Amino acid sequence: MKISIAQINYHIGNFEKNKGLIISAIEKARSERSDMIIFSELCIPGYPPLDLLDRKDFIDKCNNTVDDIASHCRGITAIVGSPTINPDQAGKKLFNSALVLSEGKIIFEAHKALLPTYDIFDEYRYFEPSRSFPVFSFMGKKIALTICEDLWDEQQFDNEFEKRRLYTISPMEELMKHNPELFINISASPFSHSRIKTKPDIFRKKALMHGIPVIQVNQTGANTELIFEGASMIINNKGEIWKRLPYFEEAMMTFDLQDITEGKKPEGDIERNHVELIHDALVTGIRDYFTKSGLKSCILGLSGGIDSALCLVLAVEALGNKNARAVLMPSRYSSDHSVKDAVMLAETLGVRYDIVSIEKPFTAFEEILSPLFEGMKTDVTEENIQARIRAVILMAVSNKYGCILLNTSNKSEASVGYGTLYGDMAGGLSVIGDVYKTEIYKLAHFINREREIIPRNTINKLPSAELKPGQLDTDSLPEYAILDNILFQYIELQKPSERITGEGIDKPLVDRVIRMINHNEYKRYQAPPVLRVSSKSFGDGRRMPLVARY
Repeated sequence: MKISIAQINYHIGNFEKNKGLIISAIEKARSERSDMIIFSELCIPGYPPLDLLDRKDFIDKCNNTVDDIASHCRGITAIVGSPTINPDQAGKKLFNSALVLSEGKIIFEAHKALLPTYDIFDEYRYFEPSRSFPVFSFMGKKIALTICEDLWDEQQFDNEFEKRRLYTISPMEELMKHNPELFINISASPFSHSRIKTKPDIFRKKALMHGIPVIQVNQTGANTELIFEGASMIINNKGEIWKRLPYFEEAMMTFDLQDITEGKKPEGDIERNHVELIHDALVTGIRDYFTKSGLKSCILGLSGGIDSALCLVLAVEALGNKNARAVLMPSRYSSDHSVKDAVMLAETLGVRYDIVSIEKPFTAFEEILSPLFEGMKTDVTEENIQARIRAVILMAVSNKYGCILLNTSNKSEASVGYGTLYGDMAGGLSVIGDVYKTEIYKLAHFINREREIIPRNTINKLPSAELKPGQLDTDSLPEYAILDNILFQYIELQKPSERITGEGIDKPLVDRVIRMINHNEYKRYQAPPVLRVSSKSFGDGRRMPLVARY
């Protein structure tokens, strides 16, 4: 039996494009004499379609697209993911389904049973869980067809409170009652650098436990904040990764199932450094956010600091230097080396840059507000005015030239509210809002691995917002290595304050950081979409009440 797997970058709601990509892959597989080709979860509408699933016209287009694709399945069988109508009068109106297409029609349906409602997922909002677990026969083999979560039913959360199985049923155990000879899993599993090894380990464990090969097909590309790594896998019955497709690329391969079942040696698997994967994920996220939204160019404020420098490099890699623009906005507090570093980077990248001093508008605001602030000390108010002036300038250029403003705030800053609402928190997309400051430095070194792109001084100098004389980030925050450790334990691992430990960490410091996190929830609520690269990003993946007192 020859099987093809297709790892494709789908566009939500773009049925014609998705259909074209699927049919093209079917034709290629047919030319390679493949018997079956497998696509990913909800590939017909693109994942995640969210509340588009509530629209009848949207579901009608899904059904019509499936019919069109089925008409091309002559002499070859295809497995696609699509929503289907639940015929029962009770329950949710849709299933999340895997459809087997052959000779112009649907010959088998499998519905997803385990519908995740944690982190960024909310599938039970739309879908009815399956309560039956049939298998289908193909070329004399019994095949168990599962959808994403159904195969890793033993997944555990990272935090201590939820160290348990997530579900009361195991689709795998139910399917094993039919004695299948092959597991197929179609997925739309978003990238998370902390779980990049966990997912393959789950699949390997299942294959080894049941002594059955596993074929897992994941989508690639990005849809808004979610980034999908691809990395589809073929795992033999010994739990070895026989073949893995590339990360963050469209790819397709055809293989003979007999090579796996009869013990042909695995082709080997290349481990990727997690910093490199974060880099590739962010580039993918920027590129697809722009291309799928019909956008072309971006703009950002380039300060001479490491955050904006990293964002500019990533933007150039994603969009090209002709589609990226930088604005330098020095103030009376900006150092000469910051301006020089920013200019050096822009010229190295071949990016258009403009220098617009904020001194005149800042002075004007001081004069306008002086009667209102008479007798009051200068404080963070004046710092925020500078940040908001810069946002006005950036948005003016954005409006005039039709380019999207990229936000350059990192996760460490966003966590503790070290940013100005309607100022440096402005933007249409947050590029590094899910990347801690300590990881920012790792990414900068990765970019400079072969030659100096980001100036060494930008990397080596002490971080500063440069909003007052001699200002350093550490005036307001702990050292980033300590801060990021606390943030990770509290946000990702959800540890209580008394359980957060590490070198240089004491409880008063932990309590102070936690107060900062909780107090600034309202800021993050108004932030732009954040490209997700961790297991717990701000935005849809972390929903906290604004008025809580905890």
